[in-house]
Amino acid sequence: MASGNSTLPVLVAGGGIGGLAAALALVKRGFSVTVLEQSPEIGEIGAGIQLGPNAFSAFDALGVGERARARAVYTDCMVMHDALDETCVGRIPTGEAFRARFGNPYAVIHRVDVHRSLLEGAQESGHVEFHTSTRVARVQQQDGRVTVVDQHGKAFTGQALIGADGVKSVVREQYVDDPARVTGHVVYRAVVDKKDFPAELQWNAASIWVGPNCHLVHYPLRGGEQYNVVVTFHSRDAEQWGVTEGSREEVQSYFQGIHPKPRQLIDLPRSWKRWATADREPIGNWTFGRATLLGDAAHPTTQYMAQGACMAMEDAVTLGEALRVHANDWDPAFGLYQRSRIARTARIVLSSREMGRIYHARGVERLVRNDLWRGRSPERFYDALEWLYGWKVDNCLASTGAK
Repeated sequence: MASGNSTLPVLVAGGGIGGLAAALALVKRGFSVTVLEQSPEIGEIGAGIQLGPNAFSAFDALGVGERARARAVYTDCMVMHDALDETCVGRIPTGEAFRARFGNPYAVIHRVDVHRSLLEGAQESGHVEFHTSTRVARVQQQDGRVTVVDQHGKAFTGQALIGADGVKSVVREQYVDDPARVTGHVVYRAVVDKKDFPAELQWNAASIWVGPNCHLVHYPLRGGEQYNVVVTFHSRDAEQWGVTEGSREEVQSYFQGIHPKPRQLIDLPRSWKRWATADREPIGNWTFGRATLLGDAAHPTTQYMAQGACMAMEDAVTLGEALRVHANDWDPAFGLYQRSRIARTARIVLSSREMGRIYHARGVERLVRNDLWRGRSPERFYDALEWLYGWKVDNCLASTGAK
């Protein structure tokens, strides 16, 4: 295996979607990789996520496109309804015309299935070593090497470090130490079996119902045998960033004025996971010597653009391309990587904040939102989405002029 400036492995902090994607991209560049994961096993939690065409471009570039495609559910459309009166605000077909425009489909998938696809690729490569129950405590750099010391004092040394350790990244804390921006928005997520899901809502669509200070989402998973249910509301209490078990009574208390058709969604799950959400202000530098950030560690965002996992995989592919352009030379490659990613990912963070405001509009602002999208043609929607869904490995460095 070729390995840039050293025979040492590349260290990747985090065995989630971003970390595994980074590992695959690095293996493609000839590196061996050591993944350090704080959990007792390499796995993923959560429920469903949405995959734009850019995600499938990344899957393909990482060599796991067929696996991911086999596990995804391909929607007929994305659709938005007003949760107060059931009117259709906007509909974006995601069939043949959509695929022709962007070169890939729109789909929904269980987060675990995304992770599994990447993990299988990493395991089968034979060049990725995993260490579980290993939490980064501190990072040291000397003489072109990076050493990660874990919570037990054990040291791992590599030629570079990719900090893909999530929204509460220890790597970011050491080098940036910026505060989280707690939104006050709470997200409840659950997966419901098809037999328990209302027949009148069993649409093959990524569906959102938008209401004052809240919204509800549903779409099929795993061949339509399950449905993802997500509800979001503005908490009446001061929130702390984190994940806890949800309360049926709490979630039901926030949707009293919602139309009965979408409101039945909140009565379905037997159990909920509760996320109190946060993001961080975009930063103009996330590389520090031989360490760089990737995914949620670099640009944590709220969920309103449905792009968190997609951006992490884009990051990984772009990092691999930057290494290709600079013949595995870390310093210029890291520079090119972050120049290619900072503005795009910051746009996601800021757009997600604004989309949350639009979804949760009330009063006259709600009427303006509905008029904004009602009756818009598919082509106009596609034009508006070109900047997001038109990303491919062939153009991932285009903003810097590199090829």
